[in-house]
Amino acid sequence: MRVLGVDPGLTRCGIGVVDGDLGRKLRMVDVTVVRTPSSDATPRRLLALETEIDGLVRRHRPDVVTVERVFADVNVLSVMGTAQASAVAMLVAARHGLAVHLHTPTEVKAAVTGNGRADKAQVTLMVTRLLGLSTAPKPADAADALALAICHLWRGAATARLEAAVLAQQAGIAARKVGTR
Repeated sequence: MRVLGVDPGLTRCGIGVVDGDLGRKLRMVDVTVVRTPSSDATPRRLLALETEIDGLVRRHRPDVVTVERVFADVNVLSVMGTAQASAVAMLVAARHGLAVHLHTPTEVKAAVTGNGRADKAQVTLMVTRLLGLSTAPKPADAADALALAICHLWRGAATARLEAAVLAQQAGIAARKVGTR
């Protein structure tokens, strides 16, 4: 499975692509940080993000896109920019027919480090180790995007398998009921 992870931001938007699955070795495919100047108008900045994310989706053809869930903050302008960047990533995914999954920062930290309260340095260290990288991805937005992809590969894959098993069980029960009529 190939996952494109997006750590949304209007000034810096981390995007990481990781291949892997439960029980398989993880492999980083690509990582980048899209930067937009704060002096540009917001619509121009959003267009720049859309262009970059669309290009990465076309180039790497992920199976799914995962985006960090926006959380409330004291700085409303910062939250707005993050929410707008998240929406752009979701829009690009929808345009390409890709499923979108949201993960909270706590979920991502717990999945990658085992501690939902881990700091950025711990997340970066574990991402570097898990992907077998010789140098840590920088800036932190890059490591966070890769962590999102890893989180989804591990948590999302397990959740999808459980959901598929439940659906298969429900279908089997329904088929037996029809057969007894």
